[in-house]
Amino acid sequence: MAASLLLRNACRNRSLLQGLGTNGSLPLAAARTIVLKPVKSDERPGESHDDRNARLQRPQSPHLTIYSFQLTSALSITHRFTGLALTGYITALGLGALAMPHDATHYLTMLEGLSAPTLIALKFTMAYPFAYHTVNGVRHLFWDMGKFLTIKEVYTTGYTMLAVSGVLAGLLTAL
Repeated sequence: MAASLLLRNACRNRSLLQGLGTNGSLPLAAARTIVLKPVKSDERPGESHDDRNARLQRPQSPHLTIYSFQLTSALSITHRFTGLALTGYITALGLGALAMPHDATHYLTMLEGLSAPTLIALKFTMAYPFAYHTVNGVRHLFWDMGKFLTIKEVYTTGYTMLAVSGVLAGLLTAL
């Protein structure tokens, strides 16, 4: 009886109150008692979060100075950077097309005047982010289908993706 009275006073939800029996008793599923205990605060005034964790001898989260760099994290970061590079290329080319005083043939004529190694480096710089991002995107599509998700397969597809993107970038550079 006391539990149902406490529940009636604490609860504002009418649908829960409708579940009470006609004699004021709780239904069988809600008849368990929950005891709330106050949590002891071991915080000290002016103590920082890091100082408190050091005092309590809690382990410190890993950070870049102690983190063992893995292929998976390197490929993930590179995928993001190649996406940013592609966005930057498209934005620069689009804004350049709007703002430049000459047409595209003028700039292509300027590119023909570059030395062969410089032109190859420029073309590879443009082609590699596209090749990498595309091939790694296909790898992610396979993951979305639930394939190649074991650690061994993730590493194998990672190395394969690096090789295929390098070959594809080389072919695009040779065009």
